[in-house]
Amino acid sequence: MNHFAGLDVSLEWTSVCVVDAEGGIVREAKVASEPAALAAFFTGLDFGVTRICLEAGPLSQWLHDGLAEAGLPVVCAETRQLKAVLSATVNKSDRDDARGIAQLVRANLIRPVHVKTVSSQEKRMLLANRKFMLKQLCDAEAQIRGTLRNFGLKMGKVTRRGLEARVGGLVADRPELARLVAPMLRARSALLAEYVRLHRMMLEAARVDPVCRRLMTVPGVGPVTALTFRASVDVPSRFARSRSVGAHFGLAPRKWQSGEVDRTGRISRCGDAMMRTALYEAANALLERTTRWSWLKAWAMGVAKRRGKARAKVALARRLGVIMHRIWVDGSEFRWKRDGVDDVAA
Repeated sequence: MNHFAGLDVSLEWTSVCVVDAEGGIVREAKVASEPAALAAFFTGLDFGVTRICLEAGPLSQWLHDGLAEAGLPVVCAETRQLKAVLSATVNKSDRDDARGIAQLVRANLIRPVHVKTVSSQEKRMLLANRKFMLKQLCDAEAQIRGTLRNFGLKMGKVTRRGLEARVGGLVADRPELARLVAPMLRARSALLAEYVRLHRMMLEAARVDPVCRRLMTVPGVGPVTALTFRASVDVPSRFARSRSVGAHFGLAPRKWQSGEVDRTGRISRCGDAMMRTALYEAANALLERTTRWSWLKAWAMGVAKRRGKARAKVALARRLGVIMHRIWVDGSEFRWKRDGVDDVAA
């Protein structure tokens, strides 16, 4: 008889529920959230498990890899799907959630999600840490500006390199204020040094990766967008069609249809927010800052004239995702001319 298991993972403990083909509960337990402990639990059962399912989350990649290495049939389920189904229960507990996941995997209603490789996880962490450090740096600079503004001292426009000298000049004749600002300047200096270090690591990672180098041939796509795309897609073959990439990252419009009502709304904004933001920034760079003409910019300018620049940027971001995926799959580079003929501005 087939058996199915659902795992509700928390930081310290994981609730496990195993059901048979008829839906009857065979075994329940609370196991430490460690790959070795979970693998030992399942290998110690006196029957085999057909499928093990856990919800995608902070520990899911680590646990999934550990259980897969132990030879267990494990999959990760989409968080939104499980949330929609499990929220229908009257009472919520880890035990009930594990039971619900087990019943869903028994009925084959689980939508498995891709579990990224270790290499992509490392690239993703580099990008996330760089973004975090940049935000902290901007917050520190804003705090310094706000502190001086309270005393009528206005910094005005200043480069990042010249900020410390500008602050020193403003508080030169106010020793008490200088003493208060000094810790913030030291913290800002440390944040800037670490951000520069992470930024250089990101640039080097994009430079040595042949896929990123090909992706950066697309106008508007720089190292950040290329590396983000590389880490987010991970395995290009998991998309049967390149045009599915835009919808996967939440850049396709929502659809609502019932009876005679058929509405097309704004983009769904589901999926990877970091990738969606990177594609939009690349589209903005192509439309606003790239001076060299291409068929892609001609197409985007045509959309902007018909539908407005805001919608054109979203449409261009979606199309950039399609083009980048096709470049990755084909092993090609971006062609500035289409069919060997230069596009002209409309």
